Amino acid sequence: MSVNFKLFFWLVLGILGFLAFYLGRKKIEKVLPQKGLFFEANIYGWFTLLVYLIPVLLVNVIVVVLSWFKLIQVPWSLLFSFILIVGAVSLWLGLKFITPALKPRYFVEKCIVALLILASLISIFTTIGIVLSILFEAIHFFSKVSLWEFLTGTVWEPDTAFLGAAGRTGELVAKPKFGAVPLFTGTLVITSIALMVALPVGLFSAIYLVEYARPKVRKILKPALEILAGIPTVVYGFFAAITVSPLVVDIATKLGLEAEYTNALSPGLVMGIMIIPLISSLSDDVINAIPQNMREGSLALGATQSETILKIILPAALPGIVSAFLLAVSRAVGETMIVVMAAGLQANLTLNPLKGMTTVTVRIVDALTGDQAFDSLETLSAFGLGLALTVFTLILNVISLIVIKKFKQQYEV
Repeated sequence: MSVNFKLFFWLVLGILGFLAFYLGRKKIEKVLPQKGLFFEANIYGWFTLLVYLIPVLLVNVIVVVLSWFKLIQVPWSLLFSFILIVGAVSLWLGLKFITPALKPRYFVEKCIVALLILASLISIFTTIGIVLSILFEAIHFFSKVSLWEFLTGTVWEPDTAFLGAAGRTGELVAKPKFGAVPLFTGTLVITSIALMVALPVGLFSAIYLVEYARPKVRKILKPALEILAGIPTVVYGFFAAITVSPLVVDIATKLGLEAEYTNALSPGLVMGIMIIPLISSLSDDVINAIPQNMREGSLALGATQSETILKIILPAALPGIVSAFLLAVSRAVGETMIVVMAAGLQANLTLNPLKGMTTVTVRIVDALTGDQAFDSLETLSAFGLGLALTVFTLILNVISLIVIKKFKQQYEV
């Protein structure tokens, strides 16, 4: 079916939907010609629209699902005619149901609840699909590579994996090594540097904007701070590679230290700057939501403003601050472009931030964008790394839930 016919198909369905809403309103206005019935008439319009729309969408979904599984192949001209007939019959029934005794509000609200449940299920099933897609390929990878070697190995050299896929094996061919410890270490080092920059700066800026800044100053500083969130990561990567890395090398040289131009410190610092708005904005909202009477009660008892913030405001806002911290961790762990441009692709096992290293996400991108076959070990290693990253994120979320549950307090306004 051509694109123009598809557009015409959905345009006709949309026009019929608008017509169903209009006719439903008009019929109830004729049946009950009362003043002030505008919003009630809209309910009848939505009732007619839903009665028309549900069978039409249901037929579409059934045909699409059957087509995916290649159980039936319905010509689009026949499908279009059938759906028009179904829509016309549904519209007629919807108008037929509209009587003074009809109570459409319950039906409309139930449909809205069903729509919200469907949206939730889509999110849940999407998450399950992502996990399963990673899990199956990861199992395929770990059937060829030892899980223990993957988790404890200290060398990541997958470059010769394509030789095995091509059938070139032997004593003279170096075996690929998939020790992920250097990748986990690089991820940990760069993320830690970013959080050491972003967490204090973001939290302190949020405290200042909420508790100390005047309204005029807040109106200027808050949007200016959030501009950082709109800068593309590739621009941050250029900044890290061109400006920060040479600066780090110069400072290290003056201090008598040896630093590489592709080092972990530069992307960590720039990544920390990038996620400052994330921590600051969320912490700002959480701190600002603390009831004002808690501040006033603390000050009335003789506490200073700083003591009130330290002993009253921050403990009350701790669950939200922990959530902001976890989002910042996820953002830092998932960052790729800055690390590629400033830290390089070399998987070094070191804790020295002045040396070059790489992260899990960078190696995933490198494995999936190369010229390797999809079933090669180097490509499949991306799914093993993705599964490890998923498990790490799950553990992090569980820890966060425990922390939030432990420190969460209920306050009455």
